[in-house]
Amino acid sequence: MDFIGKRYNDYNSFIKLHFGERVQKISLDVGFSCPNRDGSKGYGGCTYCNNNTFNPDYCEPQKSIVAQLQEGIEFFAKRGKNKKFLAYFQAYTNTYSDLESLKAMYQEALSVPNVVGLVIGTRPDCISDEVIAYLEELSKDYFISLDFGVESTNEKTLLDINRCHTFSDTIATFEKCKDKGFHLGAHIIMGLPGESKNDLMQHAVKLSKLPIDTLKIHHLQIVRNSVMAVQYKRNPENFNLFTLETYINFVTDFIGYLRPDIVIERFISEAPKELLVAPKWGGIRKQEILDRIDQKLKAKDTWQGKYYKPEKVICLGS
Repeated sequence: MDFIGKRYNDYNSFIKLHFGERVQKISLDVGFSCPNRDGSKGYGGCTYCNNNTFNPDYCEPQKSIVAQLQEGIEFFAKRGKNKKFLAYFQAYTNTYSDLESLKAMYQEALSVPNVVGLVIGTRPDCISDEVIAYLEELSKDYFISLDFGVESTNEKTLLDINRCHTFSDTIATFEKCKDKGFHLGAHIIMGLPGESKNDLMQHAVKLSKLPIDTLKIHHLQIVRNSVMAVQYKRNPENFNLFTLETYINFVTDFIGYLRPDIVIERFISEAPKELLVAPKWGGIRKQEILDRIDQKLKAKDTWQGKYYKPEKVICLGS
């Protein structure tokens, strides 16, 4: 193991190594939509989705990009720890527009002093070759990260949650984007309906075959004003939500099968209390959960990649 003070590749250490100091993301909402909301692929969005669960107060689409960034920078500057910032195009699908419009938005963000790069949240089916080529050029001067919502590597699950793209789409897009000079990130949701423990562990195997640099791991949270909230109310027996203890035990096993060079950016979901339906873990702080993950890894004497083998097939039963 050559991780820095951890038993996994943690994102904060990666950022400090890359920039030589702390760098803070500033979330943006610039009014994008999604192809499974506007009818080009479907309606209603992903069944788990309510974008209000991760937008901070300063993040409002009616404000300009510069205004959102300046407010975010002022907010974090009060803590006195950050001098560099990344503009995080977070809400919905942030490559879902024509190239000229995207160029204008990205350049506006990069024009703000102390913004040293972009993190762009998007979908595997919503990025064109010309956008990839443009971002490749930007990456020569700025830190550029593409953050793809993969959510599941199981084709049936993607259909059930109305994702409106396939895992085959994900594989093809990552192949297009690799070796372009920017960082590739993926999101995965643990505990979606119908997925067994074996299915969840297979996510580690399949994700490890993708050319990803970073991974955000989320446990499934049911949030208000989502389709899944209605499904959960009607048929709670279809959901096998994690308790805090079962999740810590699970995720410390999961990362053992993950490629060891992938940087783990997130371990848990964090929906606002007023929107969270389930599971409720008693208001425990994020840092305490991370500390308990560290403790569990030590207790098990395991670490990221301990069981990783490029062609390994896991069979754990259900």
